[in-house]
Amino acid sequence: MTLFVNGSPVPLPDDPRVSLLDLLRERLHLSGTKKGCNQGACGACTVLVDGERILSCLALAVQYAGRSVTTIEGLTEGEALHPLQAAFVAHDAFQCGYCTPGQICSAIGMVAELRRGSPSNVTQSLTAPAGLTRDELRERMSGNLCRCGAHNGIVDAILDVYGEVAA
Repeated sequence: MTLFVNGSPVPLPDDPRVSLLDLLRERLHLSGTKKGCNQGACGACTVLVDGERILSCLALAVQYAGRSVTTIEGLTEGEALHPLQAAFVAHDAFQCGYCTPGQICSAIGMVAELRRGSPSNVTQSLTAPAGLTRDELRERMSGNLCRCGAHNGIVDAILDVYGEVAA
């Protein structure tokens, strides 16, 4: 059995206890996805599975047989950065950069949730489309921590790329 990482088939590990994070980092040498807390509290390990954001430190690789995993490395097209990656650079949305891959993957997944009409805790109406306001964005991204304090740049970068998004 396999899973697909950034478009390439990858055999599942023989040991069913291997986390998706360890498969990505230790076996596939995709070091963009970070091991922060290893408890699902910081978001540094966020990747996309079939377009939905997950915490790879809490996921077993075998759970994702046949599914498509996208890491920060899989967002670029050749040498061209994903528009959100470019916006992070333009808005100085990082200092140390440790949380940046998880922030970017989480933001892409967050926008997909918003487009599907999934409400957050601060969404005003459960029936009307939610716009991507600063409050809505901060709530939806609250599972991704930045210890350097680059939150304003992160919010600005996401709004720069996805500010017109509504469910």
